[in-house]
Amino acid sequence: MARSILITGCSSGIGRDAAMTLKARGWQVFAACRKEADCEELRSMGLSAPRLDVDDPASIGRALDEVLAATGGRLDALFNNAAFALPGAVEDLPTEGLRAIFETNLFGLHELTRRVIPVMRAQGAGRIVMNSSVLGFTPARWRGAYVATKHALEGLTDVLRLEMRGTGIDVVLIEPGPITTRIRQNAIPHFERWIDWEQSARREEYARLRARLYEDHGPDRFELPPAAVTRRLIHALESPRPRPRYRVTTPTHLAEAMRRLLSTRLRDAILTRSG
Repeated sequence: MARSILITGCSSGIGRDAAMTLKARGWQVFAACRKEADCEELRSMGLSAPRLDVDDPASIGRALDEVLAATGGRLDALFNNAAFALPGAVEDLPTEGLRAIFETNLFGLHELTRRVIPVMRAQGAGRIVMNSSVLGFTPARWRGAYVATKHALEGLTDVLRLEMRGTGIDVVLIEPGPITTRIRQNAIPHFERWIDWEQSARREEYARLRARLYEDHGPDRFELPPAAVTRRLIHALESPRPRPRYRVTTPTHLAEAMRRLLSTRLRDAILTRSG
């Protein structure tokens, strides 16, 4: 039987590219999306696409039941990819907004992962891959909410990797830098809902952030297509001995070198100028 994988966040970008590429490689792919319209589009492309809203435990349960019914109760891999961004200064970030992004970027993925582990434990093998970010180990101004969720995801994943040793379940982190996706456009409604920038003490500073958010300036320097992440995902899924971490893009490797080699004070000075 073909190896099976459930991927979250497949409406566009990294998730969609991973789903299409793995299907072409012979995987039985379940490309989950939050919106039914996106699921329908993927089905029209020949993919199995369960509707899965990671903010809704009932939706998670229904989607996983659908997947297991189609595979005879087996799931070889899970790629936790669903996430969104909420830009804005930490002092302007309402706690409710922070809770909302944690629901999607951490709590929902944790809920799905906990439900998948017993399936993989019973079959004696499995791969759980978490899509983190360079911001999972590096701070950046105006991105406090996203940074917080990805740092938390990295910590939780590191512990899970230790706890799964000896079970046959491998746990892997992928840490992309700038990738061509819709994360900027998708962040706009969250920014408009939660950040009252006009009343902020940093009102004038928001001009640059809003220009980056609302205006299309083309790809960032060193930006890579989603296929760059998919290549690392393939190794994480198909290698007999996957790495604990896969870093994608030059900025991610540079950020790791800065973290290892520079003092916190010097790194802060560099990151403040670049942000």
